[in-house]
Amino acid sequence: MTIAPVDVKRMLGLRIKEFRKFRKMTQEQLAELIGIEPNNVSKIEIGKNYPTPENLAKIALALNIEIHELFMFDNGPKPIEEIKTFVINEVQNNDNLARLLFIFCQAARQV
Repeated sequence: MTIAPVDVKRMLGLRIKEFRKFRKMTQEQLAELIGIEPNNVSKIEIGKNYPTPENLAKIALALNIEIHELFMFDNGPKPIEEIKTFVINEVQNNDNLARLLFIFCQAARQV
């Protein structure tokens, strides 16, 4: 059995783009926050370039995430804001789920 190599640069670029779009941020805005040219953000997002460790840290800071979240390629955790939005929407549309979640939260507080 042969395992296909992971294209880390491409996958990292896609994760950065995903988080950037979730934050409703343009490439220009991200570039300004981390101190690089917008065309360099584009090259990172398409997997042509790999950010320096310093820029990787700046990217994570600008996107309000931990660096390791950028490397969770296989359906890794979503940004916490996305999770909260999803849960709130589900609870607002389902009274039974709201009751269940309420009971769960009460039990979790007692632990």
